[in-house]
Amino acid sequence: MKTPLIIALIVLSLTLWFKAISDISRTRFTSDKNKKVWFFIIFFIPVFGASTYFLMKKKYIKKRPKY
Repeated sequence: MKTPLIIALIVLSLTLWFKAISDISRTRFTSDKNKKVWFFIIFFIPVFGASTYFLMKKKYIKKRPKY
C-alpha cells in the first residue's frame, strides 16, 4: 500500500523539479544573478526550492510592457 504512494510522490516531485528548471531557463529575470541563484537553490534543495520558486517567481521576473 505504501509503495504506490511513495512512487507517486517521487514522480510528482521530479515533475515539479523539471518544470521549475525549464521555467527558469525560459524566464527573463531582472538580473542574471537571480537566475543563477534560483538554479542553485533548485539544484541543491529540489522540492522546497521548486515550490518556493513558483510562489516567489513574480517578484524576480521582468514585466512585459503592455501595448
